[in-house]
Amino acid sequence: MPRGYLPSTDLALLSWAQNFYAVANPIATSLGLTSAQLTAFNTLVTGYQTSLAACDPGVRNKSSVLAKNTARTNLKNSARLLARIVDGQAAVTNATKALLGLNVRAMPTPIPPPAFPPQVDIVSVVGRVVKIRMHNSETGGRRGKPVNVKGAAVFSYVGATAPTDPTLYKFEGNTTLTVVDVTFPSTVAAGATVWITAMWFNERTQSGPAATPAQAVIQYGMSMAG
Repeated sequence: MPRGYLPSTDLALLSWAQNFYAVANPIATSLGLTSAQLTAFNTLVTGYQTSLAACDPGVRNKSSVLAKNTARTNLKNSARLLARIVDGQAAVTNATKALLGLNVRAMPTPIPPPAFPPQVDIVSVVGRVVKIRMHNSETGGRRGKPVNVKGAAVFSYVGATAPTDPTLYKFEGNTTLTVVDVTFPSTVAAGATVWITAMWFNERTQSGPAATPAQAVIQYGMSMAG
């Protein structure tokens, strides 16, 4: 557990320690602590409070300051020990930790799979190389990749009509780019109709829905702008 939960000033540390004891003592068992541990801790709290009083202006001296510093160190060491025990108890809620004055770890917000498909545009066709551009299809969304999208999985199909069965598409690969080339093999004849679709995926490689397939025609050494 990070140490930042302990205050840096003397009076704030005393207040923190008194609060920790007051909250923890009635529920010691549920925190993984024993009554003996909290009794010993409270003794350190009382001793630290006494040493602070001995350091008030007009009464303090070198000896009292040294005693206060020792009491402070002992109290902080005990507090960290008890805090580690509490932090190791899975049943202790974040709300209880906050009441004790301990740090509460921020829980990561799960990133859902992409909700919208990409828009796939044909940029150009040169021979058997089809260049595509993928961008956000969400109304009002930003250009390029949507928020929380890492990349896209690209698929292709050769045939007069785009199939509705997703298993008929060939997987071309994953990419983090939005403009990519899809190269078709020499077995695809010139004039053949091809279809290209894609799905966004997030950091956990969870995929969203597939894009409406974009149509292109394979050529020999000729360029067709999309």
